[in-house]
Amino acid sequence: MKKILLIAICIATWTSNAQITLRGVVKDSIGTPLEMANVIAVNKATKKLDSYGFTDAKGNYKLNLAKNTSYSIKVSYIGLKTAEVDVETNEVNLFKDLVLEEDDRLDEVNITYKMPVTVKGDTIVYDADSFKSGTEKKLGDVLQKLPGVEVNDDGEIEVEGKTVKKVMVEGKDFFDGDSKLATKNIPANAIDKVQVLKNHSEVGQMSRVTDNEDNVVINIKLKEGKKNFWFGEVAAGLGLGMLDSRYIVHPKLFYYSPKYSLNVITDVNNIGEVPFTMRDYFKFTGGFRQFGDNNGTNFNVGSNDIAFLTLRNNRAKEIESKFGALNFSYSPKKTWDISGFAIYSGNKTDMEETTQRVYSNAEVDSNSLPPYDENTPSSIKYIDTEQTQDVTNQTSNLGLFKLSSSYKSNANNQLDYDIFAKVSQQQQRQTTLSSRTYLNADDEVVPIYQVSEQSPFSINQNLNYYYTLNDKNIFAFEAQHLWQNEDPFYNAELEKLSFYNLLSLTNVNPNPGDHNLFNVSQNKRIKTNKLDAKLDYYYVLNSKSNLNMTLGATLSNQQFNTTIFEILEGNKNEITEPNTVNDVDFSFDDLYMGLHYKFITGIFTFNQGFTLHNYVSKNTQLGAVYEDNFIKLLPDASVKINLKKSETLRLNYAMQTSFTDVNKLAEGYVFNNYNSLYSGNRTLDNSLYHNINLNYFSFNMFNYTNVFGAISYSKRIKEIKSNTEFIDVNQVRTSVNSAFPDESISARANFQKSFRKFKLRLGGNISYGKSNSLITDRQTNETRNRLAKTFSQTYTSKFSTNFKEAPNFDVGYNVSINNSDIGGVENTFTTHSPYINVDAFFLKEFIFTSKYAYNNVLNNGQTIDSYGFLRADLTYQKKGSKWEYKVGVTNLLNSTGLNQNSSNDIYVSNSSYVIQPRIAMFTVKYNL
Repeated sequence: MKKILLIAICIATWTSNAQITLRGVVKDSIGTPLEMANVIAVNKATKKLDSYGFTDAKGNYKLNLAKNTSYSIKVSYIGLKTAEVDVETNEVNLFKDLVLEEDDRLDEVNITYKMPVTVKGDTIVYDADSFKSGTEKKLGDVLQKLPGVEVNDDGEIEVEGKTVKKVMVEGKDFFDGDSKLATKNIPANAIDKVQVLKNHSEVGQMSRVTDNEDNVVINIKLKEGKKNFWFGEVAAGLGLGMLDSRYIVHPKLFYYSPKYSLNVITDVNNIGEVPFTMRDYFKFTGGFRQFGDNNGTNFNVGSNDIAFLTLRNNRAKEIESKFGALNFSYSPKKTWDISGFAIYSGNKTDMEETTQRVYSNAEVDSNSLPPYDENTPSSIKYIDTEQTQDVTNQTSNLGLFKLSSSYKSNANNQLDYDIFAKVSQQQQRQTTLSSRTYLNADDEVVPIYQVSEQSPFSINQNLNYYYTLNDKNIFAFEAQHLWQNEDPFYNAELEKLSFYNLLSLTNVNPNPGDHNLFNVSQNKRIKTNKLDAKLDYYYVLNSKSNLNMTLGATLSNQQFNTTIFEILEGNKNEITEPNTVNDVDFSFDDLYMGLHYKFITGIFTFNQGFTLHNYVSKNTQLGAVYEDNFIKLLPDASVKINLKKSETLRLNYAMQTSFTDVNKLAEGYVFNNYNSLYSGNRTLDNSLYHNINLNYFSFNMFNYTNVFGAISYSKRIKEIKSNTEFIDVNQVRTSVNSAFPDESISARANFQKSFRKFKLRLGGNISYGKSNSLITDRQTNETRNRLAKTFSQTYTSKFSTNFKEAPNFDVGYNVSINNSDIGGVENTFTTHSPYINVDAFFLKEFIFTSKYAYNNVLNNGQTIDSYGFLRADLTYQKKGSKWEYKVGVTNLLNSTGLNQNSSNDIYVSNSSYVIQPRIAMFTVKYNL
């Protein structure tokens, strides 16, 4: 890897030495420097665009040109005549000032050559062909090469350090909710331009009274031959993975016209490529947002609807995936747009995992514990480590459906309606061997069988109406309703394990009898109805200030019920002890009003105010009622400093209350797994958060340098924490309000610089946290506070090239360090991850791509695992042909597993996963 870095530096040095720099200042006729003027250099011999750039705030420009070459330099600016001068380069840098004259004829810039990048207000437009080298297949490949744009491994797009909220094609939403479906599926050869829309507002009339700085949207402009015609691809492949046959089929079809659009994406494979992961599910909200984001209340009802949706494919032994998605838009008339999507994801997953857990029971001196009595079945054997071996089979079927309507009768009225439905059917079967399951004096370890099933659904509806009375008065009404039904089922069978070993865990007395199989099940049902509504009134004082008054409400009701039963000799024995019964009715109401004042003075934008809340909560269970009613004033404030164009500094402060939902209030036992129970606490109070954020953004189009930095601090008072009690080899958790505050501070920084042919990115994340939890001493029954400290660091580096003809590569080095101090027990996991990606277009018809990543995992300085992944693809497509042929091999090194580590307030764990073997595929694709 060091040699590769040296080669990359040498290439960059050689390229820079073969160039000279042309600098100067662009001014208008009265001598005023012009910012963001376009400057291009056209090679007079080849007639090609060799270099381009923009002027900075002082009118400076800079172009990198080849030595001993003739150029035509053109400078353009809206409203001024385009200036053109000839330049002859030699061996030294040149300086040339340029003056633009007034032009009454043109309202737009007239440029003979396509500008790779143009800037119009808050919109940056990239000409896609200017950055393509010929190896790009999908939108994500193109975006990676654009200055200021990054696409991570999950397909998420960042522009100038900000996450892109959604992707549009020809102004129409492309599966609003997550950008991955766009980056992984839209063909690169269909893309003409990429428009980055900063400060984007979904409602035009709200743009002048709301802060949309973090709302970044990308709009894809298609090439002329792709409009009003079907385009896309149909691909199928066969292959071999060790001794098993492999297959992949994924047609992708797209159609766009001014009136309607249709996108169809499918993918069926058993090579481990998961089109829709758990991460995608969490990101894919269908465009819905949480109402509490800006009113100071955090009340999110819990959801178990994807308890074991497909894990990431790099932790699975085998995955078989079926995926289908349809997205459409239709405009019956200019004032009315209808859109929607339907997504199906089905996966069958096999996993094998070995986990080592080190429990930090520092409060207990293990030498003082009573000895293990092999003659007493219920006696305790004290162990502070555990090793488990899990074999898991998962089956998941998920459906997402959304229908949206937006009606704009005129510029002052907009009515939006959305309905979003989620349905799923899931099953997980798991066989576990645990070193902590001791059954007799011989320390025999026997298998534990667990089954989890559920078929939940939810329907979310959203109604928004925006009305502008006049220039001074704007109204916005928003309402959202959630109906959710969850029905998780759990079953555990512990072969040859007497039920008496778990008496202290469940505190129930089963029917006497000698039975060797412990078979326990739990049915659970959670029904949720939640309504959020608010009315905002904006009074515009002048062009630089406004008042915002808010009236709102959150009304929620949840029904929670569980039933635990044991199977004895084929008969169902329902357990009705008080501590196993959950029959809970929980309601939560929040009525609030807010007042905020926003004003601009000079380079400063201030927005401050408060929200006054009246909270009422009530839960009824076990024949008793617990109520809480109080009023809380929550202030918030922000100040934004516009240092210059595309450079801002912003400070935010907010006080927030956080409430739990019914899942943590139900006091009866709920099974987490075979040796872990959870019991809620009906008397839980709300937590109080103090959040402070400082953000810095800078994107300099003059030298294509992007800098982002952020520091966040959070202090959580009366945070809801767990109290863990160890009983035998089992643990019982409950929730309590901590008397000690939790604190966390994190910092994130990113530096990116783009050259004509190179791109450099350096980044880092650092976070430090202190949290408190309670542990009940296993011997004395004394409950003590445990302080957990975590310190995590991640550092990333990446150097990329973008040559038109030469091979290109990405080379990088990532390091992650996770240090934990839990109850006085320290662990430090360090992972070094160098990588290199190569792509080459050669002989005008072949494309070769390869990716290699290496991981070295250390625990307290000692290597515990190392593994590498290498894949390679060779593609052939005859010039002018629509047929494409590819031979690809994944996991070329045939690595057998990978390692991951984590920590919480109870233990530090390190897991090893069996992964998919080497797979070779031959794929044929037809491009429409």
